[in-house]
Amino acid sequence: MDNWNVLAAQTQAIGGRDDLNAAGKTRLTIEKLPDKVLLHIFSYLSHREICRLARICRRWRSIAYDTRLWKNVSLRPEVSGLHVGSLEMLLQLISVRFGPTLRYIELPIELITHTVLHELSAKCPNLTHMLLDFSTAMQLHDFSEMQAFPTKLRYMCICLSEVIFMEGFMRKIYNFINGLEVLHLIGTYEKCEEEEEEIYEVINVHKLKSATPNLRVINLYGINFIDDSHIDAFSSNCIQLECLAVNFCNKVTGSTLKTLIQRSKRLTCLLMNGTSLKSEFVMQAEWDKCALQELDITATDLSTECLVDMLTRIPTLKFLSAGQINGFNDSVLKQWMESGTTRSLISLDLDSSDNITDEGLLKFVQRQGHQLSACCLSGMPHITDQLWMSILPLLGNCKIIVMGTAEKLGVNIHVDQLMDTIASNCGNLERLELRWDPDNLRFSDKSQKAIDILRVKCLKLRCMVLSDGRYYETVKANFERADRITVVRTTTCCRVSPYHLLRNYNDLIFN
Repeated sequence: MDNWNVLAAQTQAIGGRDDLNAAGKTRLTIEKLPDKVLLHIFSYLSHREICRLARICRRWRSIAYDTRLWKNVSLRPEVSGLHVGSLEMLLQLISVRFGPTLRYIELPIELITHTVLHELSAKCPNLTHMLLDFSTAMQLHDFSEMQAFPTKLRYMCICLSEVIFMEGFMRKIYNFINGLEVLHLIGTYEKCEEEEEEIYEVINVHKLKSATPNLRVINLYGINFIDDSHIDAFSSNCIQLECLAVNFCNKVTGSTLKTLIQRSKRLTCLLMNGTSLKSEFVMQAEWDKCALQELDITATDLSTECLVDMLTRIPTLKFLSAGQINGFNDSVLKQWMESGTTRSLISLDLDSSDNITDEGLLKFVQRQGHQLSACCLSGMPHITDQLWMSILPLLGNCKIIVMGTAEKLGVNIHVDQLMDTIASNCGNLERLELRWDPDNLRFSDKSQKAIDILRVKCLKLRCMVLSDGRYYETVKANFERADRITVVRTTTCCRVSPYHLLRNYNDLIFN
């Protein structure tokens, strides 16, 4: 178990006391550590590991069941949470182990009953974050007798079912959730079949918005029935709204954007990745009067004219994700720069924007590169290591860089030189992804030296993502020898995103 190494390292770092063995030599032991130190060590472990440690001895069992270790609890085993075998066991845990210290809980459909919610309300007065997963539900429990619900919730995430109507449950909780500041409604976008079936509005958004007037952050992710009327509904009642995300809600066309901008004076973040935005609606919005700072229009079908109109009118844009848009070309970049509205830009993602040329990107980065904290120019076969070698010296403040394409190229990528250039110029780098196919990467027997330099000079690097292959194995082994075992990852299980720079990033995380 990897975390046993963490446990031992923590013991040494904190200063475990020594005992003498038969030969008179000292050896580290953990038995002599005070309980508060063990409690601190246990706090680095998952609840599954804590439960295993509870079997070792009475003392460890007592520490493992300390309520201070159970502030954030997931009971969804399919996403690394604990498995609870019965409702009776959960009710006992709520009373004995969770109690007043519980702040966050995730519940799967089989554990969402009125009895459990009553118990959480009565025994966990400080519960502020809750996730309710109805996504696998074929039918709901009976909530007709539910009279109580946690009242201090500030964050609630509801994973919707495709076919189960939620109104019977929601009607019971409307009076308890008016303090919500962050709301996630997660749809079934990733489970949809190619053939469209009948779409059900499984939750009444128009009633929900009336019960949640204090929302700051609304995330409607991948919900197939969400449309512009629902955006209009939230904007009419949520005057505190700062961040609205409707990623992969493909019925959103932007017809209520003008009203949204007019009403939501505090709106600084608007995420519309994968929506069906129409250029004529987008151009009607009063972008020059908005407070917007963060915008995602990735994989939309906006025209070049619309992109120029919007980007040259948003006065304080800091974050732009606009990949996979055919209309985004050199003309957009040129007019955007000339308008002067790029002066606040710190994050740019143009993934798979094939209509932008090397020359257009080079001119833009030469002017704006010094202020960028994130630069993602991936998915474009014509952007090779040659361009990156030219622009990396201009990206000295970058924390996030994504480069390369999974498409096989007719040229080779000399990755050793690339690593040297990154190490020499990007000392603040925290996240790096190279998406090139392993067959296109060329490196020499001396590549270890280039990796060493990168590892030593980029000390803030916490995530480096590579396609699985020989070079990935080489880099991973190098970092592991330096006890940085969590840094190097593969593109099959990890992707680097500039979303880490969003002001409301922590509020937007779900699942």
